[in-house]
Formats: sequence, C-alpha cells, structure tokens
Amino acid sequence: QVQLVESGGGLVQAGGSLRLSCAASARTLSSGAMGWVRQAPGEEREIVAGVNLSYGNIYYADSVKGRFTISRDNAKNTVYLQMNSLKPEDTAVYYCAVASGIGGRPYYIPRRPNEYDYWGQGTQVTVSS
Repeated sequence: QVQLVESGGGLVQAGGSLRLSCAASARTLSSGAMGWVRQAPGEEREIVAGVNLSYGNIYYADSVKGRFTISRDNAKNTVYLQMNSLKPEDTAVYYCAVASGIGGRPYYIPRRPNEYDYWGQGTQVTVSS
C-alpha cells in the first residue's frame, strides 16, 4: 500500500512562493511516476508537474512552466513542488499522486489524473491578488 502525505500549502500573495512536500511510504520512489495534480473549485483536475521515478525526466504543464519546479529527495522518500511567482489562478487543492502501472513505457509521465492510482489527501494553496 502506498501512502502519500502532502504539506506546505497556505495563503500567499500574488508573486509569492510556496514549497509543497509529499512524503511517500518506503520504496515508493523507485519506479512508476509521481505527479502534482491540482483542482480548483468547479474545475477538473490538472497535472501541473510530474517526474518519471526510474528515468528522472520531468513534465510541466504550460500554465506553470518556468514558475514551478518539481524535485525529489530519495533519501527522504519525498517529492517537492517549488512554486514561485504565484498567481491567483494557481489557487487550488494540490495533490501528489503516484502512477504505479507504467511498466514497459520508458520515460512515460501520465498526463491524465485517472492514470494515477495512489493519492495524498491534498493541501490547499490560496493566492490572493
């Protein structure tokens, strides 16, 4: 069973920064892919960043490219999302999620939320204007 716990959300003014953390259960960060997914009120879930845990390649949505950075600390079984130059439209609940079933597809990072099979509880990020 994979367990994911997010932290680091909060209220920040536009232009500010936050760093989200996702602590994963042991051995989670060795294969598959991990993504940061956000959901704003009334909107569908959106993959904003992801990393292939075997190959290390990274994906960013166009909406966050150049502002958000995904990284990981394997020793701590933790993945981070550094969010800079935050905008009000970044306001959402942010989830980390793991896609375990991507075997046979090197460098693959799922783009659809339904491809992720383990989810954290989410952390609220609110950006005021």
